[in-house]
Amino acid sequence: MGLKERINTNSIIKRVVHRILIPKGQAMPRWFVNALINPFFHKKMRKAKVRLSVRKDLFPFNKFLLGKQSVVESYSTLNNGVGDIVIGENTRVGISNVIIGPVMIGNNCILAQNVVISGLNHGYENPDVSIKDQKVKTKPIVIEDDCWIGANVTVAAGVTIGKHSVVGAGSTVTKSIPPYHVAVGNPAKLIKKYDIEKKEWIKYEGQHHHCELSCTKASGGVSEEHKGKCEMHL
Repeated sequence: MGLKERINTNSIIKRVVHRILIPKGQAMPRWFVNALINPFFHKKMRKAKVRLSVRKDLFPFNKFLLGKQSVVESYSTLNNGVGDIVIGENTRVGISNVIIGPVMIGNNCILAQNVVISGLNHGYENPDVSIKDQKVKTKPIVIEDDCWIGANVTVAAGVTIGKHSVVGAGSTVTKSIPPYHVAVGNPAKLIKKYDIEKKEWIKYEGQHHHCELSCTKASGGVSEEHKGKCEMHL
């Protein structure tokens, strides 16, 4: 059993360790954690940069990796308190982004300004307990290689954005996006896909935006079979 597992299985030791690393009631670690401890556990590869103004809510008990030549721009927040953050090579995390693990971002991605990517959700189910005191839930977010995420986008927990996909500015992504697609809106819906045979981007013409079935508004309705396979309709 590793050190992390030993700490997690002993509630007393876990509370003591957390208090050493984190001031009571706060999410940001004590100054010495980033300065003296994290460099032995986290990896920032060659020519990778984290700007000085970035808030680093980073802890040694979860992974943080920034691939070579990747940049996290000013006034962003990185938080791996409840899950790993892994960012690939040649990726740019734009100004004022918020990334809360578990999150994995691939190579050659562009994240514009004010993007929020959070693999964390707060529990709220018990009405007799304050939401802030209920257990958090996590689902990993994966953004594959070559993606472009527009400004002011929110990506919800559990979402995968496939390779070379684009999310338009201001969108809220609550469902996974296949590779080589364009999605926009709140909630985000697919509006284009890349046709490999035609070698061009094709607009969806009234088709359901989250499946490959040929069920359209013009067909006179949505079949029960289609409803069983899809979670969202135009």
